[in-house]
Amino acid sequence: MARVAFARDPATAAYYDRRAAEYDDWYTSAGLHATRSRPGWDAEVRDLVALVRGLEPARTLDVACGTGFLTRELRGFVVGLDQSPAMVEIAQARIPDGVAVVGDSLALPFAPGAFDRVFTGHFYGHLPPDERAVFLHEAARVARELVVVDSALRPGVDAEGWQERVLLDGSRHRVFKRYLGADELAGELGGEPLYAGTWFVAVRASLPAAG
Repeated sequence: MARVAFARDPATAAYYDRRAAEYDDWYTSAGLHATRSRPGWDAEVRDLVALVRGLEPARTLDVACGTGFLTRELRGFVVGLDQSPAMVEIAQARIPDGVAVVGDSLALPFAPGAFDRVFTGHFYGHLPPDERAVFLHEAARVARELVVVDSALRPGVDAEGWQERVLLDGSRHRVFKRYLGADELAGELGGEPLYAGTWFVAVRASLPAAG
């Protein structure tokens, strides 16, 4: 596990930049995902959008915001951060009253206490232990609250491991991935479950002051 990297892996960064134009197909069951059997998926995506929209307005930093599919639902002043310029370009168009910037999710380019909340969707569950610890420290440095949305552990999937991802251009990529139960994630973060579905989980946690 010590050699596993996600946020610091150049190949992973290249994959997500290349995937930007088709990333939302995963949420909307289009493209390569159109024929996948995912019972209840669309309803849970709607639940997830409603959950994010229902969070209290706050100065929010969305770490690894991707295309801004969920970022645009956050209320209050919002900054989206992603290492992919292609993702950031799409996200900025979706949050005209906020800002999307290219940046390092493990070295957040913001002052201590700059935000009320750090939000992250489908990022935390990719991180191996060392990157996880760095991310949580950085989140606690810039905000007092963390909301994590991720993929639920379900029958038929391994709790963690490498996955092969295929893009529309036929290219193949390897990505590290964990699946989490809502209670497991809440225990890991010291927080409370906000959503526990077949496909998605969400947890909110108070962050300790970073030392």
